[in-house]
Amino acid sequence: MSIVTKSIVNADAEARYLSPGELDRIKSFVTSGERRLRIAQTLTDSRERIVKQAGDALFQKRPDVVSPGGNAYGEEMTATCLRDLDYYLRLVTYGVVAGDVTPIEEIGLVGVREMYNSLGTPIPAVAEGIRGLKNAAASLLSAEDASEAGSYFDFVIGAMQ
Repeated sequence: MSIVTKSIVNADAEARYLSPGELDRIKSFVTSGERRLRIAQTLTDSRERIVKQAGDALFQKRPDVVSPGGNAYGEEMTATCLRDLDYYLRLVTYGVVAGDVTPIEEIGLVGVREMYNSLGTPIPAVAEGIRGLKNAAASLLSAEDASEAGSYFDFVIGAMQ
């Protein structure tokens, strides 16, 4: 939920007008919109490159996942791992556009730990893959934009721990 929606829902629940502080936060959200959209566009346009770099980094740091018996062993399972990384990158773009972690949490993180545990997927490896996404994305963004996007990657990583 964006800051706009949250502010309106909260004000309406209390049957009041938006406060000056809420209006200031909304103004900041609106003025940062172009930057947030630029970041999301860069991540979207570069998704194949970002996912490939993140996968390569993950498989180099965690060869156990692509070794016989590993969760990403074999062409099909490797593709599944990369698909999951792509999914998390997409979730990050949702968060960037919304300026809020709520879409990430509601769409993609509810029950994720339980799912990976039931599949026997090592959650630290998933978190490492998301760190790889963050690093690959940061290499394509300005420092300020990388910092903005990085907070959403960090949120996903934190949910894995």
